[in-house]
Amino acid sequence: MEQKRRALGKGLEQLFNNEILDFSQVEDKILENASKDEIIEVKLSELRSNPYQPRTYFDETALDELAASIKEHGVFQPIIVKKSIKGYDIIAGERRVKASIKAGLETIPAIVKDFSDEDMMQIALLENLQREDLTSIEEAKAYRDIINALNITQDELAKRIGKSRSHVTNMLGLLRLPNNVKQMINSKKISMGHARVLSKLENPEQVEILANKIVDEDLSVRQLEELTNEEKYTKSSPISTLKKKTNRPYIYVEEILKDKLGTKVKITDRKIEISFDSARDLDRILEILNIKVD
Repeated sequence: MEQKRRALGKGLEQLFNNEILDFSQVEDKILENASKDEIIEVKLSELRSNPYQPRTYFDETALDELAASIKEHGVFQPIIVKKSIKGYDIIAGERRVKASIKAGLETIPAIVKDFSDEDMMQIALLENLQREDLTSIEEAKAYRDIINALNITQDELAKRIGKSRSHVTNMLGLLRLPNNVKQMINSKKISMGHARVLSKLENPEQVEILANKIVDEDLSVRQLEELTNEEKYTKSSPISTLKKKTNRPYIYVEEILKDKLGTKVKITDRKIEISFDSARDLDRILEILNIKVD
């Protein structure tokens, strides 16, 4: 048993230190390495959410659909849990648990693993980071927590999550905003594009005034940028223009666009390539560019 635990620990360490951070990889590796003897039936009444990341919202329609499937076909993929003082903590598979309860089941197949509290925290951070419904502030907090938990640099985190360094830096900059402005971002009164411009300002009072102006006057990101270019606004981290390089004449433009858009940009053969990793990310980029798509 101790040997198995060490092997698991080594595998988890490799996931967190040598590969792209991906929650699905953690779950897939555990499922691949689990023997039939390790899969047991656990009472649904003995399960609780991961204490390090309690999810509060689940799409009820999607849960109903999953419950109907489970009622007809059963649970295809076992959940992953950790034994706790009272019952089990869910590491992966909370949607399956909730849907199984809706389907009227009493037990669910599970793989029991002896994760440390630190492992559970890191897994929860990964799962949280890869949710589609994260607000910009939640995403920024996830970046900060992973950096602190794994003791890595912003550059290392950017490489592991497949983002640009400037995107990580811009997101972390949102955490410097006043709390009431963060609330406006979480409630989607202020977009990520607006938030990024506000995070560059040094004076918190000016930030709050502008945040209210965005909401009251429905300012676009472009209009906000023009406002903050006025002399009375001091920027804490102005964009630095890099010198032109002869081997790649437009690299300085790439760097400026990377900083502005928070994603990878490549200019070759008179073409500009802008990377995005989801529909939400594309919407964010279009908003920064002040492009409206009906």
